[in-house]
Amino acid sequence: MPLWFDAGVNLFSDRFNSDRDDVVRQARNVHVKEMLLISSDLAESQLNTHYCSNHPSLYCTAGVHPHQAAGVSAGWIAHLESLLQDPHVVAVGECGLDFNRNFSTPEQQIEVFEAQLALATGLNKPVYLHERDAFPTQISLLKNHPGLSGIAHCFTGDSSQLKAYLDLGLYIGITGWLCDTKRGQSLIDAVRYLPLDRLVLETDAPFLLPKTMAPKPKSSRNEPAYLPAIAAQFADMTGHSLDEIALHSRRNSLTLFQITADEHYL
Repeated sequence: MPLWFDAGVNLFSDRFNSDRDDVVRQARNVHVKEMLLISSDLAESQLNTHYCSNHPSLYCTAGVHPHQAAGVSAGWIAHLESLLQDPHVVAVGECGLDFNRNFSTPEQQIEVFEAQLALATGLNKPVYLHERDAFPTQISLLKNHPGLSGIAHCFTGDSSQLKAYLDLGLYIGITGWLCDTKRGQSLIDAVRYLPLDRLVLETDAPFLLPKTMAPKPKSSRNEPAYLPAIAAQFADMTGHSLDEIALHSRRNSLTLFQITADEHYL
């Protein structure tokens, strides 16, 4: 049975308030061995860090999402640096740029993003990247930090954007967006250029329920237990076996986030 690493779970979404521990257990039951919990601000970073400290094989990010950039307080970067010392915190983020909704101004987003890029570089931590309608600016800022490791979280772009991220040495996060033929055609066309050694699978739960699931769950809530459905869609589109996909995506996640796993499980 393949072992999986879900590299993107919003476990402190309100949609998990009633059964958070059960969601984790159900994922374990389908051999999702590790999970990465995503943080959008420093308060959520603290929640995730505490939760991970009480649950084996769970890890998290710490950082400030572009939507939250306007809300940072004095001393936020020192606070973030302190959070990043925790052994369960394995990446800086979710950070990046989102010029679609502009909940924070582009100027605020850029300032907060650049501070996190510098911190990640200094601490040798990977970045967990968000981007929407801001690709040219984001790629330009990333090029100012050569050698920085990271992942393009929930990648939904086209083949040229995928290749640009790959040229920077980044990993590509694939979600249930791949299972949406109406919205995901650019991604569907791009994945044939994605080598297995750069693939990372993530659910982005509770969002992006894979539309290919049959039978469909009664709830529209996505869960880490549904990660194999994304892998199945990737297999159908690329010809790779599920065993290959599980092996590479999990190994890539462990490598990217500098996690040491029992060799028996690799």
